[in-house]
Amino acid sequence: MNRLKILREEKNLFQSDLAKILNVSIAAYSFYESGKRDMGTDTVKKLADFFNVSTDYLLGISDIRNPEELKNIQFANNGGLNTEGLGEEELKELQRQIDFIKKMKGKK
Repeated sequence: MNRLKILREEKNLFQSDLAKILNVSIAAYSFYESGKRDMGTDTVKKLADFFNVSTDYLLGISDIRNPEELKNIQFANNGGLNTEGLGEEELKELQRQIDFIKKMKGKK
């Protein structure tokens, strides 16, 4: 799992540091990072909280690290997107729509 490695390196941590945090062996953590072993739900949540990213980002489902970041993105067409009152699920759906539009645009 490339994102896990990137996040770890951004914090200047070793695999052993995260293995201790997760209370798993270094080998088990290494398997998570390389994608050779799937992480359980609790592990995914713990890592997402630790790195302050969404579980979707950690799992490669979304390119937005944290849906709250969408509130700060300025769009050129109208100077900004009003996301006030939207919850995490609505922001995730908005990101899925944006990702879909980008994917369709790339196929043209």
